[in-house]
Parts: sequence; structure tokens; C-alpha cells
Amino acid sequence: QVQLVESGGGLVQAGGSLRLSCAASGVTFGSYVMGWFRLAPGKEHECVAAIGDFIYYAGSLEGRFTISRENAKNTVYLQMNSLKPEDTAVYYCAAGRITTYRDYRQESKYDYWGQGTQVTVSS
Repeated sequence: QVQLVESGGGLVQAGGSLRLSCAASGVTFGSYVMGWFRLAPGKEHECVAAIGDFIYYAGSLEGRFTISRENAKNTVYLQMNSLKPEDTAVYYCAAGRITTYRDYRQESKYDYWGQGTQVTVSS
């Protein structure tokens, strides 16, 4: 049984930082592209970043967010710095057997999803 469990969300003031973690089980972790998505009220699901053989970032976030993974720990991280109120969302991690870089940001290409962790940035 595949499980993705996110942690590290919470309430932070604008300008602050958070580090999200996602621990995977039941998958051959190194074979999967791992992505972080977010869903904010009134907005569409957005791929924040993804990591496999390549790394993808949403253009507006590169420089503030950093994705990394530790295959030995079956864990993917999202370091978020200089947080803004508009970063407030539920953040999800996802795993997919993706072979094409252009598909890294495609929600439909991911097979497994975590339950999400809330990130709230106050102004």
C-alpha cells in the first residue's frame, strides 16, 4: 500500500520560512518523480516544484522555494523562504512514474497523493 505523508505545515508570518517533508512508503522511491502541488481557495491546483532526473519550479516561485529529496530516507522536501500571504494553501506531495520533463508539472501524470498539509502565511 502506497502512502505519502506530508508534514511541516503551519502558520508563519510573511517573510518567514517553512520546510515541508513528505515521507513515502510502498513505492520504489527512486523510480518516481516527486512533486509538490498546492491548492488555494479560489485558485487552480498548481505544481510548485517537482524533482526526478530534472527539477521543475513554477516560474514565479523559483528562488524562494527549493525542492530536494533523500532517496535513502524515501523523503522529499520543500524549503519555502520569504513566504508571502499568497503562498497560503494546502500543499500536497505526489509521486508519478514520469519520464518527460514537460510532464513534471502535470497533475494528471501523478499516481499517488498525500493528504496535504496546510500552510498559512499571515501579513
